[in-house]
Amino acid sequence: MDNKKPLKRHEALKPLSRQHHFGLLFSWKIRKGFTEEISIDRLKGYANWFFIHEIEPHFKLEEDHVFPILDARHPLIIRALKEHRRIENLFNDHDHLKNSLSLLETKLEAHIRFEERVLFTEIQEIATKEELKKIEKIHFDSGSKEDYPDPFWEKS
Repeated sequence: MDNKKPLKRHEALKPLSRQHHFGLLFSWKIRKGFTEEISIDRLKGYANWFFIHEIEPHFKLEEDHVFPILDARHPLIIRALKEHRRIENLFNDHDHLKNSLSLLETKLEAHIRFEERVLFTEIQEIATKEELKKIEKIHFDSGSKEDYPDPFWEKS
């Protein structure tokens, strides 16, 4: 039996991991919205809000400050960037809302799991102390106040 202990996340990467938690909650909320038969327009409104307030700034921070620790040709970075573009395209698809939102909740969750379990682990193992200190100095923990005005996921 494999009793691997979870890797302790370096302090510099913890704010991004906390933001990942909000991404997982987003996926759960969209799934719940489908289960509760919430209108697609309401779900899309939340997705638009989440993209602007969470996803765009999060992707920019990762791409500008974290991913460069590995070579741009590293297979994990290529995969992460490809997934970022696919997720952005799903958020920005206004023609096939139900399909895009359904794909989005699964693709975003899978992407977050990949970053947490594989990519961040690799970055954390390779990064120098100086690189981690540089990331740590960047104040990017938005804390996700989750102030969206239509909490459709809550029980009525």
